[in-house]
Amino acid sequence: MRKIEVFSAGCPCCDEAVIAVKAAACSSCDVQVRDMKDPTVAADAKRYGISRVPAVVIDGKLADCCASGAIDIDTLRSMGLGRP
Repeated sequence: MRKIEVFSAGCPCCDEAVIAVKAAACSSCDVQVRDMKDPTVAADAKRYGISRVPAVVIDGKLADCCASGAIDIDTLRSMGLGRP
């Protein structure tokens, strides 16, 4: 099972990212939406190096696109999104 974490602030941009990630996910993808308003989630985000949302972490690794700009589904797919 591939673990996909979407860090979100609940804004429209984050909601779009959640929808896109869920649409690209496969049955072996465990997609978790993490609310940055929760201090525990914010602490986890800091450990991953997340400085902006939305951000996606796949199997413990922050997607490169999320470190420098908007979510890119092709980049996420190259990291395993949508593949068992």
